[in-house]
Amino acid sequence: MRTRIAASVVLAVGILLGTAGCNFLAPQSTALHYDASDGVSGNVGSIDVRNAMVISDNGKTGNLVVTLVNNDSKSHRVLIQHGTTNKVDTYVTVEPGQVKDIGSAAHTQTQLVNINTQPGALLPLYFQYGTQTGVQLLVPVLTNAMSEYQHYTPTPKPTPVIAVPSDTTTPTP
Repeated sequence: MRTRIAASVVLAVGILLGTAGCNFLAPQSTALHYDASDGVSGNVGSIDVRNAMVISDNGKTGNLVVTLVNNDSKSHRVLIQHGTTNKVDTYVTVEPGQVKDIGSAAHTQTQLVNINTQPGALLPLYFQYGTQTGVQLLVPVLTNAMSEYQHYTPTPKPTPVIAVPSDTTTPTP
């Protein structure tokens, strides 16, 4: 009788270890980071760059859509740079512990000018702050053709109007 119970326990432990052993050998898919959207991600020091993409319909001006996550206890001024010969710098301050959405419909757009990258191509963007080593990401340039991105199209910045007084008096000779 004891032999039967011992054999049953050994068999149950063997089945348990045999079926649970897959977790010890196989990589956990849920533990791996991946980009769930059309954008790309990277890290600079304690700043996480998440889901970066540029929305542009003409390949000249684009709206940068990105989420910056500050995992530090102090604020950081993040440099976002694009361009090959004439580099254009944009700065964004991210407060401690802040998750800062940039370029979405509810937030201020960060327009990138003279990107010279047609929709469908990749635009190199460089992210860096302080003395941290920066990261260059190849960010996809997309159009507003998909309904999800219709509200992200760059809005033209208003041209300042300079009032010129008109002289209505006729000069006398």
